[in-house]
Amino acid sequence: MKIIANSPYVSTKPNLDLINLLADNPYNQNCPLLIVSDVDSTFIKQEVIELIADYAGVRNQVAEITQRAMRGEIDFVQSLIERVSLLTGLRADVLTDIRSSIELSDGASSLVDYVIEQGHIFALVSGGFTQVLDPLCDEYGIKNRCANRLEIVNGVLTGRLLGSIIDAQAKAHYLHELAQQLSIPKSNIIAVGDGANDLLMLKAASWSVSFNGKPVVQEASKIQIEGPYFDHIIGLITYPAM
Repeated sequence: MKIIANSPYVSTKPNLDLINLLADNPYNQNCPLLIVSDVDSTFIKQEVIELIADYAGVRNQVAEITQRAMRGEIDFVQSLIERVSLLTGLRADVLTDIRSSIELSDGASSLVDYVIEQGHIFALVSGGFTQVLDPLCDEYGIKNRCANRLEIVNGVLTGRLLGSIIDAQAKAHYLHELAQQLSIPKSNIIAVGDGANDLLMLKAASWSVSFNGKPVVQEASKIQIEGPYFDHIIGLITYPAM
């Protein structure tokens, strides 16, 4: 079902179609919910690698590769390796400046506050980078997060990544492992994404949410949110108790 999110979420205006959908697919009321979201162009408005590419003077090249990967036209892992290689030689201290320029999607902080307040769990999983994601999560009290790590030697980006790459399979694996760790059944898992790299994660959840997603993601998702307000996901959390 489609939700038009052109204004902040208002709990006093319930979506009856959503209420009926939730009634047909109930949560386990004895467990908290687990909301796992993609980061770039979902929880935040920007693509972090493109912000970094600005400093390296290669934004156009990186953006073109990003869009092809999100549409599912090229393999994500190879696309990420190619994009990161374009950052070779960039000073690592620019990552601090980039963190200060990141904008959360409208209503994202309200959603996190509400999820935590209600005793549920909010997690972020990203094809981006821990050097940017970790400070963001610390600021907003998000304990569970997973992302790639840029290799830095002598204060400079080497153009390589450390460890396993967080691709579509890794995102789905992270969701599954976190749910097991927290003893949360699939019925209580909500996954949110916008690009082809999120498809396996969305499939692994009971509730798949496309947030301004590419056509392939909209088609694969149970809920499609269109508009700038990320906090309309609150509707999936409040209605089971109504």
